[in-house]
Amino acid sequence: MNWEELLKRAPKLTDYIKNMPPDIKNRCVIKVIPPGQIIHQKNYELDYFAFVCCGDHRAINEFENGNVYMIEKNEAIDFVGEVTILAGQERTSVTLETITECVLLQMPRKDFERWIKEDIDLLYLIASKVAFKLYRSSSKNGATLFYPPNFLLLEYLVQYADKHMTGNKTSITVPFTRNQLEEELGINIKTLNRTVKKLKDTGMIGIVKGKLTFNKDQYTKAIAELAVLRKGANHW
Repeated sequence: MNWEELLKRAPKLTDYIKNMPPDIKNRCVIKVIPPGQIIHQKNYELDYFAFVCCGDHRAINEFENGNVYMIEKNEAIDFVGEVTILAGQERTSVTLETITECVLLQMPRKDFERWIKEDIDLLYLIASKVAFKLYRSSSKNGATLFYPPNFLLLEYLVQYADKHMTGNKTSITVPFTRNQLEEELGINIKTLNRTVKKLKDTGMIGIVKGKLTFNKDQYTKAIAELAVLRKGANHW
């Protein structure tokens, strides 16, 4: 893939690279990474910076007991290494993994460190995205601590339906395993299984071949249930 093809696929990248020094541009490398691959491993040294120009990826934290917790899911335009570099650290604090095919524009770390000191527009754009992700993460973590698991699962299903139950679709099947949902929601597997059973028994969701299903009637009921749960939480 060349620069012209990259910018055609990722036109928003132009806002970030409009002031890129020519010598740095010449040292950039375009990489295409398949879904389900590690972009960068936690606690490994970081000697580069990259724009995630296309595709979705997620930041995960891996623990010694084998558990994986998903910190956030990100869409392009995003970055690899911005927090580590701006914090002045040598090693990354999370693992980045592709969800869909991702296209990266990669450059040496020293080049990025020089460029961001010279380009106030680039600094503002990156700082804004970092702040947005921090705001979103704080809100999500607060919800995980404050709301019950049935709220978290219903909210997730409503948000998933908003994206995927479009057009003439009257139902959706969530393609993720229970372990993947555990990572996404931050709910341990036993609690998640109990919550799924409870919601299924009350007709709020369906299950087909182990996967969660959600139709328009259930969507409407979930919206009403979430409103009740939010109201109840606000009374504490």
